[in-house]
Amino acid sequence: MGEHLTALDATFLELEEADESAHMHIGAIMVFDPRPDAGPPSVQELGKHLEARLGVLPRYVQRLSEPHTGGLSWPEWEDDPTFDIARHVSRAAIPAPGTDRELQAWASDFFSQRLDRHRPLWEMVIVEGLEDGRWALASKSHHCMVDGVSSVDVGRLLLDTTARPRRTRISKGSPAGEPSGEDAGGSPGALASLLHSWADALPVDTVREASKYGAHAVAHPREALRGARSALEVIVRDELHGAPHTSLNEPIGTLRRFAVMRVELAALREIKRRLGGTINDVVLTIVGSGTRELLLSRGENLPAEGLRVMVPVNVRAASEHLALGNRVSSLFVELPVAQPDLLSRYRETVEGSLALKAGGRQAAGTSAVIELAGLAPPVIHATLAQSLYATRLFNLTITNVPGPQQTLYAFGAPLREIHPLVPLAASHALGVAVVSYDSSMFFGVVADRDSVEDLDVLLDAMAAASEELLDAARDGDRSRAAAAASAS
Repeated sequence: MGEHLTALDATFLELEEADESAHMHIGAIMVFDPRPDAGPPSVQELGKHLEARLGVLPRYVQRLSEPHTGGLSWPEWEDDPTFDIARHVSRAAIPAPGTDRELQAWASDFFSQRLDRHRPLWEMVIVEGLEDGRWALASKSHHCMVDGVSSVDVGRLLLDTTARPRRTRISKGSPAGEPSGEDAGGSPGALASLLHSWADALPVDTVREASKYGAHAVAHPREALRGARSALEVIVRDELHGAPHTSLNEPIGTLRRFAVMRVELAALREIKRRLGGTINDVVLTIVGSGTRELLLSRGENLPAEGLRVMVPVNVRAASEHLALGNRVSSLFVELPVAQPDLLSRYRETVEGSLALKAGGRQAAGTSAVIELAGLAPPVIHATLAQSLYATRLFNLTITNVPGPQQTLYAFGAPLREIHPLVPLAASHALGVAVVSYDSSMFFGVVADRDSVEDLDVLLDAMAAASEELLDAARDGDRSRAAAAASAS
């Protein structure tokens, strides 16, 4: 028998089944410089390259035993007897002149298409026609297979740390994260998660009640469903409160807009160093500033309590590199979008993050919801899954996953940029995925195509906020230096 999906992994299947507007794949566009004396790799080259390296990633050659959830047990992962890598690898060419605009328009269409559940749940495309001879690898994998951190680890496996590709196969016998051959990938810890697990251990009473609930659920599913809903309502009321309603939380369609903003990582580190806080606080303030301007441009009243952001928190142990599936909890952060002053917004974001870390109550509440939902049988779990991603809980998702701070290669060509994708749940019109790589930070912004035609307003405001924060940080240093000089 194969391995069953976990309840958390199955959640992402159920969200798709409940609403056709929800697409639960994650992905990225990886942009490369031209290969020395060669064009982009062919489909056949990419297929051979992947086949030689998928030995320690069984999910990529497995399919679901059932394409849908429900019943009394979760689907299993089973080897696909008809697996053909040619079904997962293809080629595309974008029109001239091959700028960001053309690439992002193509990516918008690519990310708008769901994966076929009757096959292994991933796809990769060689994208040709980028300006200056560049090319890209576009990939998407279903969230039931991988989370943001493990997908970065998969990227580490598929890429090389030198221009000379590895030539030996990666077998199932190789230790996880240590491919057989001359190149074992990046430096130790290069792909460790930037986000910390801020969740406390579950309270004893929560564990005890969850155990009772799980034992009772199979025999009395209706009572279990009512009990789970009641537990969720209590946690939302006491720990999370309700998220405000905005135009970003109306029903959405099935098509997406995708765009990217770039910031030098050194600039974000300088802001953090001079103003205090963390890189994550800088990221949240930049996105919050963009969202503020977007809502203002629509004539909306800004919620005084702030926009509620769901930030996935990695709880993956260091020993779990290359372990697929999901090892995440959630942290809910308020973005003070009603505050008109940028520096004040930043300070409030820093203070809010510190309070969440110090208190830990909210994260414990979130973990309790996930724990309770995981004990429900599949036949009623879908309702709980929708509750976990309801607009009452949060307005938008912001992920922040660190990538390696060294140049990686594929087919001898240097990887220059990574444009990340976070999925959109139903009635969530906007999401932002952030990844750092090789001295840059890339903000991948995905939005509903029909309801967010004004995406440029958000992107322009985010870029302006990053520049203004850096100027403010440097002005503060200059003011302190002048004051010190005059005092002496």
